[in-house]
Amino acid sequence: MLHFSKIFLCSLSCLAFSVLASCQSGSSKQIPETKPNIILIYTDDVGYGDISAYGGKIPTPNIEKLAQNGLMFTNAYATAATCTPSRYSLLTGEYAWRAKGRGVAPGDASALIRPGVETLPLVLQRSGYRTAVVGKWHLGLGGEEGPDWNGELKPGPLEIGFDYSFIIPATGDRVPTVFVENHRVVGLDPHDPIEVSYRKKVGDRPTGKDNPEQLQMMWSHGHDQTIVNGVSRIGYMAGGEAALWRDEDFAQTFVDKATEFVTVESEQPFFLYFSTHDIHVPRIAHERFQGATEFGPRGDVIVQLDWTVGELMKLLKEKGLEENTIVIFTSDNGPVWDDGYVDQAKELIGSHDASGGLRGGKYSAFEAGTRVPFIVHWPKRIQGGKNQRALFSQVDLLASFAAANQVSYDSTQAIDSQDHWHTLIGKSEQGRHSLVQEALFSNLAYVRADGYKLIPGNEGPQIVPWGTEIETGFAKADQLFDLNADPHEKTDLSAAKPEILQEMKDELIGIMIQK
Repeated sequence: MLHFSKIFLCSLSCLAFSVLASCQSGSSKQIPETKPNIILIYTDDVGYGDISAYGGKIPTPNIEKLAQNGLMFTNAYATAATCTPSRYSLLTGEYAWRAKGRGVAPGDASALIRPGVETLPLVLQRSGYRTAVVGKWHLGLGGEEGPDWNGELKPGPLEIGFDYSFIIPATGDRVPTVFVENHRVVGLDPHDPIEVSYRKKVGDRPTGKDNPEQLQMMWSHGHDQTIVNGVSRIGYMAGGEAALWRDEDFAQTFVDKATEFVTVESEQPFFLYFSTHDIHVPRIAHERFQGATEFGPRGDVIVQLDWTVGELMKLLKEKGLEENTIVIFTSDNGPVWDDGYVDQAKELIGSHDASGGLRGGKYSAFEAGTRVPFIVHWPKRIQGGKNQRALFSQVDLLASFAAANQVSYDSTQAIDSQDHWHTLIGKSEQGRHSLVQEALFSNLAYVRADGYKLIPGNEGPQIVPWGTEIETGFAKADQLFDLNADPHEKTDLSAAKPEILQEMKDELIGIMIQK
C-alpha cells in the first residue's frame, strides 16, 4: 500500500524554488529565487498520437517545439477516459470514482467541487500565486438547486481557488451556449432571461431533430436538440440571445482572455489553467483554419489548437516570461472520431493514427483511453529534447506543486496525489508504482510501473454503445496484459500468470478501500 501522510511537507532535497546564494560583492546573503509562472494547457480529446511530436501526421509545430525544448512523457496518464472525472481528479488530487456523481456532467449540473475541498489552485494561492481558469469547465456551477443562469453562478471556480474565471459552463455541444466570467453570464440581457432544460423542450428555438435543414453540421447521435449557430446541441435552451457564443471564436476568445490575465498579473507569479475546447465536438474551426488540412474539421481544429499554443508562447516571449514559466501540455482523455456529429473524422483520417498505435480510445479501459500526450517546458530548469519514461498521473500535480513550493496540503482530501516533482522536471526517472484508470460507467483498470495492467471483469458492453465504434476493453472475466511486451493489449495473460493477476487484484482493492 502507498502511504500518504496527514499533512505533507516537502523535504529540502525536493525544493525546486530553492534559496540561492548571492555572489555579488562577496556577500553571502541568501535571496529567494523567483517562483516560476505556471501555465497548464489542458486540451480536450487529444489522443496520444494526435500531435506531431508523438508521431501524428497533422502538423503541430508549436507543440512540437515545446517537446523539442522540454521534457516529453511517454507513460503519462489522465485519470479517466472521459472529461469531467479527469478534470475533477486533476484539480482535487482525488480519483473521481471514489464517490458517485462525478461522471460526465450535464450542462446544468451543480458544482461538483465545493468550497472547503482541497484543490491545486488553492495550493498555489497559498504559495503566493495569482490564479485563473480560462476555457472549458465542465465541473458544474451553483448550489444544490443548480445554476442560476440569470443571477450569480456560485459556487464555482472563484470559490475553490481561482482569482479569475472565464469559462464555457460545460462543453460546446451542450446548452447553455454562453460564456461565464467570474459569477455571471457574459452579455446577458436581463429582459431576455435564459431558460435551460435537459428534460423537456423550452422556448421556440428550432431543434436538430425537427429542422435539420438549418444545420451547418449534421448530428449523428444524441445531439439533436436546440440549434445555436447552426449546430444542434444536447439539451434545450430559451432566451439569452445577446449572450450566445459563436463556436468559431472559441480559440481567439480564450487566447484574448488569457492574454489579459497574464498582462495584468505578470509582475507576480501566476497560475493559468488554460482549458481548450479543441478538439472536442462540435469541431468548428475559425474561418482562417477551415480547410487547413486534408483531414477535415478534426484536423483543422488540431491546427487551430497548435496556433493557440503558439500564441501563448509568443505572449510569454514578448513579456520576457518564457524562461521562467512552466508550460505543461496534456489532454483530459484519448481520441474519439464520431462523437455526435457528421464531420468525416473517421473517413478523412488517412494515415493519421490519433491513438498512437494504442488500443481503444475515449471512454475505453484500453490504453488509448487515458494514456495521453504530456509535455513539460521550463527552459530555466529543464534541458530540452529528452523523453521521460516514468509512470506519471495527472492526479499528482497537486502534491508535486505543493512540494515544490514547500507548502502543506490536506492529504485526507487529496488522497491520491503523490509528490513526483523531480519526475515532473526530469531530475528523476522514478515515477509512480501504479495508477488507476477510470473508463466508461466508472469501470476501473490498474497499471503498474513494471508494465502489467489489470482490467477487472465486468458486465459492460464490448463496444461503446452510442456509435463511436470504440472498444471499451470490458469482458466478463479478468484480463491481464504486459504493456512492455504487448503495448497493443492483444494477449490476455490472466490464465498464464494467475499469481500476478491475484496480486494486482489485491493491490487495486487496497487502493479502492483507502480512506
